[in-house]
Amino acid sequence: MSRRFTVILCCLALALSAAPTMAKDFQVGFVYVSPIGDAGWSYAHDQGRLFIDQMDGVSTAFVEAVPEGPDSERVMLNMARKNYDLIFATSFGYMDPMLKVAKKFPKTIFMHCSGFKTAPNMGNYFGRMYQARYLSGMVAGAMTKSNILGYVAAFPIPEVIRGINAFTLGAQAVNPDAQVRVVWTKTWYDPATEKEAAKSLLDVGADVIAQHQDSPGPQEAAQEKGVYSIGYNSDMSAFAPKAHLCAPIWNWGPFYKEVVDAVRSGTFEPKAYWYGMEHGIVDLSPMSSMVPAEVQKKVLEEKEAIKSGKVVVFTGPVKDQDGKVRIPAGKAADDGALLGMDYFVQGVIGTTQ
Repeated sequence: MSRRFTVILCCLALALSAAPTMAKDFQVGFVYVSPIGDAGWSYAHDQGRLFIDQMDGVSTAFVEAVPEGPDSERVMLNMARKNYDLIFATSFGYMDPMLKVAKKFPKTIFMHCSGFKTAPNMGNYFGRMYQARYLSGMVAGAMTKSNILGYVAAFPIPEVIRGINAFTLGAQAVNPDAQVRVVWTKTWYDPATEKEAAKSLLDVGADVIAQHQDSPGPQEAAQEKGVYSIGYNSDMSAFAPKAHLCAPIWNWGPFYKEVVDAVRSGTFEPKAYWYGMEHGIVDLSPMSSMVPAEVQKKVLEEKEAIKSGKVVVFTGPVKDQDGKVRIPAGKAADDGALLGMDYFVQGVIGTTQ
């Protein structure tokens, strides 16, 4: 009886050792600077998270409304300690905190959005949103009657300055008399402040309001005034259907899948990824029926020219506000010049402070 019991135990042990073990899901964490319900920046990133959450063997999590600075470091540390395989931090001010955490967890892969620093296990990524900004500027320039375009802007960093300049160049391409007036809010997400900033631009005659902000507040201000608006991050037409002309938008899903696939296969490179419209990471939302057919046609033709490389947005001659040539005639600005852009082009009313 004892021998039989021993045999049974041995058989059970062999069966258990031969049983397949459940593979651990590939865990991906996201850190957002604003609520995912903002209809803007964090919402767009979260749509990308949901895209990869459908992949086999992948599980995702996020923390929203995380202030830039020490709080973000705490959130990323918590994810790394829980053995997340890949962590995306989606705001400029997360860069240095992420770099600190990456050094402590060399086996975890980190990706920072909109920054410029890298490490052996940390890359950075962004999209050439200025291409879509240029197209939205064409729409605004064609639709204005006052030739005053208002721009509600977050912080005077190269990313935002570059977008304002591209928007202005697009407007001037169809309307040389157009000028762009800029108001800084010094916030990424503050609906009330952003709406008040838009109102201040409306008070000086702006009849199209554009934005580099996360909320639809500027869109709502434009609609209340009975003028036009240009959204950002996602199609914001639902918030201001009588004002919204179009929006430069993000499509993060395919890029996030590309990174997940690369990390899982061991082919990930910790470098700077900066894709344009040809990769689908940035785009222009469908234009409103308020935009005349001939304007839509011209904008869509320019979009295809940008995607093919036939048109390069920052091609000279480009002068700054003081008349100094920043990009010579026939030359295109290189990525270093674009990433460090700290001046406004002619036609912009405002300061980079």
